[in-house]
This record gives sequence, structure tokens and C-alpha cells, in this order.
Amino acid sequence: MSTETAARSPEQGSAVVIEDDLDIRNIVVAVLRQAGFDVHSEATGRDGVEVVRRNTPTVVTLDVGLPDIDGYEVLRRIRNISDCYVIMLSARADELDTLTALQAGADDYLIKPFRPRELRARIDAMLRRPRIQTTCPPVPPSTPAPAPAATPALAAVLGNSAVLQHGDLVLDREARTAKLADEELLLTRSEFDLLHDLLRSNGAVRTRSALVGVVRGEDYRGYSYVSDADQRAIEVHIGNLRRKLSSNARSPDLITTVRGIGYRLVPLPGQRSVP
Repeated sequence: MSTETAARSPEQGSAVVIEDDLDIRNIVVAVLRQAGFDVHSEATGRDGVEVVRRNTPTVVTLDVGLPDIDGYEVLRRIRNISDCYVIMLSARADELDTLTALQAGADDYLIKPFRPRELRARIDAMLRRPRIQTTCPPVPPSTPAPAPAATPALAAVLGNSAVLQHGDLVLDREARTAKLADEELLLTRSEFDLLHDLLRSNGAVRTRSALVGVVRGEDYRGYSYVSDADQRAIEVHIGNLRRKLSSNARSPDLITTVRGIGYRLVPLPGQRSVP
């Protein structure tokens, strides 16, 4: 194995670099070490999955074109054992590759060649928005769940500026939880942030470019260019979010497309939409 480990004590936990190109691997390892990670690196997909299994990393960077197994298959195997952040690295700039990676469970997709500063910015943006817990402690049957207060407001404050409600949908930004008709929604980081932004916008239209900024993070500096692939990624995230919201039969479509512009929340009955 070609595992390399940082010599100093980690501040961010561990990270794994799965990359067969030695020069790129060394660059990514250096970026992650500077970010405070205990870094392990591997040149093949099979070895990379095993290192992920042993080290439970916070972040994994994954090359798409590996010498043994396809990077998407490596991603599938990683998702079976870990909820870590995964950034796919690839020389393939085709839009379909980006969409395939995001749909397969990647958190971000970075095209080679890339600047180390951009990779660091993307990692920092992900870490500022922690993942939503995918497991919740069970509620005892004898303890009924409190019903959210009814409100006509499109994005109503429930006695707490971090809690927003839209009909049966209740989102708590501080707890990073979203519930629909008292059922927890298992959202990715990007899906949660997009839903929060749509709720907070009070029915106003949010452009795809603005939503790209939401996914990147408020402090994402120096990379304001929004590509077609970035906007298509937003379409994928919104599509996934719609499916999760519509899984509850009592809930109608909550997000509508404004053709050629972006998306907005559907007003509740009796409400006027915000232009």
C-alpha cells in the first residue's frame, strides 16, 4: 500500500485521497494537511475503500479514472460504509459526468486541472455546514409529537428565528432538521441548504445562479463564475429534494419551476405569490 500519514496531530480528523496520479496526489495531500487533516492516500480504488473503512474519514477526494475499478463504483462502495464528504476529481468536463457523480452520492465535483486554493475553499465550505443526522432517537409511543402551530405565513417564525414553517413542513436551521407532517426528512447538506433558502425567501423566485451560491456557501470567495454544469447540478439537487418532499401523500408539490429563471416555493392556499 502507498498510505501516507501526516506527521502532526490532526485538527479536523482524517482524510483519504484516492488518486493514481502521483503529482496530483501529492498536491491534494498537501492541501488537506494544511487544512488540519490526518491524511492517508492510495493509488487504487480497492485500497482506497479499505483505508476509508479503517479510518472513518471526514473527507475523501476520489479520482474518477482509477487503474483498477471505476471511481463511481468506488463511490458506491464508500457510501455503503461511510457518510463522509466526497469530492470527485476528474479531467472529464462533460456535464453528464458531473450529474452522474452527484446522483451517485458525491458532495462536489472538481475538474482537473484545478487550483489548490479552490479545492481548499470547497472543503472549507462543506465543513462549515455539517451533515444532517441520518438517524434520530426514537420517540416513546406514550409521548405524542407536538403539532406545529398553524400559520398563514409562507415562511413563518415559530418563536425562534431559526425555525421556519410552510404548511406541514417545518425546518430548524440550528438543529439541521426538516420534518414534513411530523416525519423527518433525510436530506443531504445541499438539499437542506436549498430548502432553507427557498423557505427564507418567502416565495420569491430564486435564480439558479443564486442557488449555486447557496450550495457553495456564503464564504466561498474568489470563484463566482457559474457554469452550465453548476446550474445543472442545482437541477439535480432540486429534483432529489422534490422527490423527498412528495413522498408524503398528504403533501402537494412544494417547489415550482419558474421557466428560464429558477425556483420558488408554492404559496399556501389563500396566499399571494411574491414576485
